[in-house]
Amino acid sequence: MPSKQTDIERGLKNKGFLLAESHHHYFIYHSIAGKKTTVKTKTSHGQREISDDLIAKMAQQVKINRSEFLNLIECSLSRQAYENRLISMGLVAAGNNQ
Repeated sequence: MPSKQTDIERGLKNKGFLLAESHHHYFIYHSIAGKKTTVKTKTSHGQREISDDLIAKMAQQVKINRSEFLNLIECSLSRQAYENRLISMGLVAAGNNQ
């Protein structure tokens, strides 16, 4: 089922992704320690709904599966749990926030 772009963008921002404006809306994950990471995804300007296929691609870009991505957006996957996962994959350096 498609999801609203605004809900997805709000969820990403709540979990540490910051918007970098360009032709698309690029969301780059910043660790709890405030460090910019290589984990990112994007949405297009003016798109009201994001299809299931695009949600799956966004999930892949942020290194989790589709259901985990929806949990991240809906807040049942905490930022700490998400970051711990990125740390275990070597995508985010563990900081003093652990």
